[in-house]
Amino acid sequence: MKFGVVVFPGSNCDDDTVYTLQHNLGQNVVKLWHKDHDLQGCDFILLPGGFSYGDYLRTGAIARFSPIMNEVIEHANRGGYVMGICNGFQILVEAGLLPGVLLRNLSQKYSCRNVHLLPQSKKALLTAELPQRAYKIPIAHGDGRYFIDEDGLKRLNDQDQVLFRYCEADGSFTDEANPNGSIDHIAGVSNETFNVFGMMPHPERASDEALGNIDGRYILEQLVSTVLI
Repeated sequence: MKFGVVVFPGSNCDDDTVYTLQHNLGQNVVKLWHKDHDLQGCDFILLPGGFSYGDYLRTGAIARFSPIMNEVIEHANRGGYVMGICNGFQILVEAGLLPGVLLRNLSQKYSCRNVHLLPQSKKALLTAELPQRAYKIPIAHGDGRYFIDEDGLKRLNDQDQVLFRYCEADGSFTDEANPNGSIDHIAGVSNETFNVFGMMPHPERASDEALGNIDGRYILEQLVSTVLI
């Protein structure tokens, strides 16, 4: 398995993602520059967090038109695996690879803190085998409020495409546990064919014992263990 981490102008979690995959999960990883047209034979593409193009116009809207995104979209359409974290999630939504939109936090403020997530989908490789408990994962975003219309929300739920929902430490759902006002507490979704994933929280920032939290590693390990089967 070969992972590729795309680097856009303004990406700031690319090294975190590479470190986690290489050093914590023992995977073969390369960086992919946004102007390139070559995925270098990567099996799994990750779009990291950050502020691509300074979040000008709209988060992810400019990065969506970077040259490499044509290759990423083709890779996904062929059934290849793609995952976007935070800004990467925003880019995948802008590219039409994932449903819904990411809007400004209801607080109208940037939020950077630990939250808890409860795995949902039993069809997506990212969550299907995760033990059913709350996972403590950091967030760092100002535009993380997931929204989709009523029909779209019904499809997500009917087709088991919701990856994670924001929750309390005990796994319960409260308004206080929803850090950005996302509809139905949604923190991440999959596409209909379960090969494209997006989530706002940062599992790569909770994947090393030195950080005092490896809940994120448990999540990312699912990518490796399930894909390699």
